[in-house]
Amino acid sequence: MPPDPRPVATLAVPDLGVAGMPVCVSLWLVPEGAEVIEGDRVVELLAGGAVVDLGAPVSGRLVAQLADEDEPVVAGTVIAEFEAAP
Repeated sequence: MPPDPRPVATLAVPDLGVAGMPVCVSLWLVPEGAEVIEGDRVVELLAGGAVVDLGAPVSGRLVAQLADEDEPVVAGTVIAEFEAAP
C-alpha cells in the first residue's frame, strides 16, 4: 500500500486593511520546488506604496505558485500551495 500523500498547506492573501487600494504580487522570493522552513519569506505583496512579506505557513516544499508577479489579488485569494515536511 503506498504511503498517504503529505498534507498540503495553502498561503492566502491576508486582509491588509487597505480597502480601495490595489494589492498585487510584487515578487516571488522562493521558486517552485524549493524547500522552506515555516516563517521563511516566500512572496512580497505590494499594497499602495507598502511592501508586505508573507511567510511559509509550514516547513516543507513550495509546490505551486498560484499567482503571477504583478497580478492583482484580493484578501482570501490562495496564492501558493506547500507540501508539509514529514
